[in-house]
Amino acid sequence: MGTFLFSEIIFGPIKSRRLGISLGVNLLPTDKKVCTFDCIYCECGFNPKDHSLKTKLPSRKEVATALKSKLEFMLSKGEKPDVITFAGNGEPTIHPEFADIIDDTIALRDEFCEEARVAVLSNATVLHKPAVVVALSKIEDNILKLDGGLIEVIKILDQPNKTFSLEKVVDQMVSFRGNLIIQTMFVKGEFNGVDVDNTTEENVDAWLKLLSKIKPKSVMLYSIDRDTPAKGLIKVGKDEMDKIAERVNLLGIQTQVSG
Repeated sequence: MGTFLFSEIIFGPIKSRRLGISLGVNLLPTDKKVCTFDCIYCECGFNPKDHSLKTKLPSRKEVATALKSKLEFMLSKGEKPDVITFAGNGEPTIHPEFADIIDDTIALRDEFCEEARVAVLSNATVLHKPAVVVALSKIEDNILKLDGGLIEVIKILDQPNKTFSLEKVVDQMVSFRGNLIIQTMFVKGEFNGVDVDNTTEENVDAWLKLLSKIKPKSVMLYSIDRDTPAKGLIKVGKDEMDKIAERVNLLGIQTQVSG
C-alpha cells in the first residue's frame, strides 16, 4: 500500500488510534495535497512539485451540506461519531473560511451528536491569523504538531516553508493557555543521505523544555503506522516511546502513546 489522498470532503467514520470513532473532514482538494509542511512521513505523500496547478477548495456551504448529510445518515443507522476531525489532504487551517466552517460544525454537532468532540489536526503554521486562533479555542481537541525541540530536527522531519519560526510557533502555542494538545511523531531512519532521529537525548530534552513552556493539557505520541513518501524511515517502538512518555508525565502533563 502506498501513500493516499482522501477523495471526499467527509470521510469515514474510521477508528482512530488517538481519537476513537472519528468522522473526518477534508478542507483541501481531493486530487492533491496542499500543506505548509512537507513531512517526510505524511500518509498523503509529498506536496506536488507543479505549483501552477489550480487549487479548488470546498466552499463553506459544501462542507456544511456534506457534513449534515453524513450525520443524518449515521443517525438513521443508530450510529454517532466520538469526534468530528478536521484532517485530510494537508493543513486544514489554510482554508480561507476555516473559522466559519468551525462555527457551522459546532452547530451541526450540537444538533445531531452533542456528545461528540470537534478536533482539528494542525501543524500550527497559521496561528498568526487571529480568526484561526479564535476558532481553535472554541473546540474540544485543538491538536497541534510539535515534532521536535530543535529547529534542525523539525526542518528534516517536517520540511516547513521558509517562513517557519519555531520560537514564534511556541509563543503562539503558549497563548492558548493550556487549551491545546501537542502531537509528536517519533521517527528514525534516513532521508536523502541524512540521519533521521528525533528520539535523541538532545532533541527530547529540548522538546520537554518547550512542553514545560507551552503547558498543553495533554500530549499524543505516535510513530509511523502506514507507508511513507520517504523510504528508509523506521517505526519507533512503543517501549521507547513509553520511556519518553514517562518524562512528559513527570512534567504533570497527561500523555497518550499510540503504538
